[in-house]
Amino acid sequence: MRGIVKYSLLVIAVIALFISRAAAQDHMYSQFFNSPLYLNPALNGQFEGDLRMNLIYRNQYTSIPGNLSYLSASIDYNVPQFGGGLGLIFTRSSEGTAYLNKNNIAGIYSYSVGSQDYVLSFGLQAGITNRSVDFSKLVFGDQIDPSLGYIPGSATGADRPDFNNKFFFDAGAGVNLTLKNFNIGLAGQHLNTPNQSFTGTPSKLPVRATAHASFRYNLTQDDNLDDEDKSYIIPSVVFYKQGNMQSLSAGMQYKRKSVNIGAWYRSGGAGGPSAFVVSLIFDLFINKEGGEKVRFGVSHDVPAGGVNYGNTSGTTEGSIGYETTLPSRERGEQKFYGASRCYHFY
Repeated sequence: MRGIVKYSLLVIAVIALFISRAAAQDHMYSQFFNSPLYLNPALNGQFEGDLRMNLIYRNQYTSIPGNLSYLSASIDYNVPQFGGGLGLIFTRSSEGTAYLNKNNIAGIYSYSVGSQDYVLSFGLQAGITNRSVDFSKLVFGDQIDPSLGYIPGSATGADRPDFNNKFFFDAGAGVNLTLKNFNIGLAGQHLNTPNQSFTGTPSKLPVRATAHASFRYNLTQDDNLDDEDKSYIIPSVVFYKQGNMQSLSAGMQYKRKSVNIGAWYRSGGAGGPSAFVVSLIFDLFINKEGGEKVRFGVSHDVPAGGVNYGNTSGTTEGSIGYETTLPSRERGEQKFYGASRCYHFY
């Protein structure tokens, strides 16, 4: 019985800690390259086809009771006339047994300038976020018995806020530069630092700053080969900072034809959970001549410190993407023809 009580208290503590951190920090995807619009609005409309759809789902700490899940779905349309596009992204997070939910839907516009030597892209994002919580599911200290642990249905003297629902405007922007074998980008979300408080006391949502950089190294020295027959190693780093929290992901992918294998290490910053990540991505071409393909991805995080793998079972992500060309659309000469583009790096 005592062991069960200890485990229950541990679970409650972990979930409470995660929720308190999540209240000030957005979630991050290990497969950041399979959710490009979430990573940086400037990557909107940056692909070879006409229409692209992406879906990614993250299940955090799968064996811990409580719902720690994240989802992003996006659709973007490539507009060759200005080297960018129009996009729409929906993001949902659900954290803990109190169902701290956050839903955001936003529109994105992007534009690019450049030549055969470089492409510089800009993106703007604007949307609405809804934040809600079920206060009846929260557990407070006066509901935990020292011997028996949490007693369901017990009363608490803690005051609950008058509101459990909050809507606010949310804005973001980004820039991305692709130069030969280098790709580098900067993005900011919550630029208007919206008030997310459920009470009358203001609680500003900190700006989430993202910096990412990748380098593509050709392992195949025969330049006469088609690009699809070459092999690449693509090291990347992604840095996130939001309020007092920060994280750094570093690793590399091996890419050949339709297969992409990656290994990463993510630092959780001061006191945050770190992890080793492995990923496997592969493309299924439905109509290669027509630019139609489906991309599948899976990754798994193994905690590297702070959180025990045996108690959490790590974190798993799955993603699916679809690209196609529209038969009714007139095909003109591709803008920045021959230049390296950001999508060559993932």
